[in-house]
Amino acid sequence: MTQVTFEELLDAGCHFGHLKRKWNPAMAPYIFMERNGIHIIDLYKTQAKVDEAAAAVCQLAKSGKKILFVATKKQAKDVVAELVQKVNMPYVTERWPGGMLTNFATIRKAVRKMTSIDKMMVSDAYKSLSKREKLQIEREREKLEKNLGSISDLSRLPSAVFVVDIMKEHIAVAEARKLNIPVFAIVDTNTNPNLVDFPIPANDDASKSIALIVGKMVDAIEEGLNERKLNKENNVEEPEEVVEEAVVEAEEDENKDERKPRTARRPRKPVAKK
Repeated sequence: MTQVTFEELLDAGCHFGHLKRKWNPAMAPYIFMERNGIHIIDLYKTQAKVDEAAAAVCQLAKSGKKILFVATKKQAKDVVAELVQKVNMPYVTERWPGGMLTNFATIRKAVRKMTSIDKMMVSDAYKSLSKREKLQIEREREKLEKNLGSISDLSRLPSAVFVVDIMKEHIAVAEARKLNIPVFAIVDTNTNPNLVDFPIPANDDASKSIALIVGKMVDAIEEGLNERKLNKENNVEEPEEVVEEAVVEAEEDENKDERKPRTARRPRKPVAKK
């Protein structure tokens, strides 16, 4: 796996944070210094977090899992869509449909509706409709395609979510946390990295920074998919799918309080039968 270099992160401007007055104290471990009222992110820690996230993403792809990319901000949507399409992973770059994860069944109904419209548009019944009715159907199809076209292949909940700017996508993060879906995210100095399982401290406003980090994730996914394909061709048994247990839960446990040891239950006394 090709690891990200310090020079690549520096050239992409990943080290530029927000103004000091906008910072979140939880980001203190990832801040290197302050210059001209702006926080500078420690790129050595960014480098380590990118490599850690890429390794986990690679294992997910190798296990045949789906990773949902979420980036609706203007400077990220086109970059993310272009990169993620290469590996056929689902993505959301328009408005986040509320309840997409927590009410996934309803979203799937909308996707199926889009499929039924496609079938109807090639049928004889569609040809007999008036021009106005055809226009209404086409507009509805375009709206569904714009919002849900990129997740049409997502038949079940994703195994992980990658988010650009967790403040803007706070609903997506909240839904993923509620369902215990691992969250990978680019976190800037104004966000709380404890809300995600795999935080990557970096500039989430510059398109170059976003393109670099998302590109590394896509490369890791592609490598995992290639390994999966190679294993199938050689009839090699795939390893047990323990990514969530071995990797993700390990990260979650670091941020949680130590659990109290369970007390041994006393054996019940046999009840004498009357």
